[in-house]
Amino acid sequence: MRRGLRFVPLGLLVAVLLELVVFVVVGRAIGFGLALLAVFVVSLLGMVLLRREGMRAWRGFRASAEAGQPPGRQVTDGLVGLLGALLLAVPGLVTGVLGVLLLVPPVRRSARNGVQRAAERRVSSMVAGDLFGPRRVRVRRGAPQPTAEPTVAEPTVVDGGRAIEGEIVEPGRQH
Repeated sequence: MRRGLRFVPLGLLVAVLLELVVFVVVGRAIGFGLALLAVFVVSLLGMVLLRREGMRAWRGFRASAEAGQPPGRQVTDGLVGLLGALLLAVPGLVTGVLGVLLLVPPVRRSARNGVQRAAERRVSSMVAGDLFGPRRVRVRRGAPQPTAEPTVAEPTVVDGGRAIEGEIVEPGRQH
């Protein structure tokens, strides 16, 4: 993790330079006054959406918690929405486009799934189950493959080789 952090300043510099280049290109195409107005309007929209997405994420989290369901899906959806709104609020045309893309439902769903997969890789199976609920797995006929986690039991194919749904269960854990 720390190795990746050393590239953050370089990434921010590249992002600022990219924003400047795009602003100059757009400013020459439509005029600098209109380009500046577009940046202002997009940032204002982002600030409004930050509040809306934050409230939406909080309501989703509370609804999951009250229903006794794992809150992970609502939390990751809320984080993606907040990131999209934050990118809109940051002055810039490139960040504005990225922010809008993260608020489009198919892109948002894909980003949410990516965040969920990344979170599941970084935490134990038990914590991932508590956050996101039981995971669906596909079981295929053949020799079991070695797993990275010794606590995950190898599934057994029992339905004539057809894929069956299952759940990853840690030994000794009660459901």
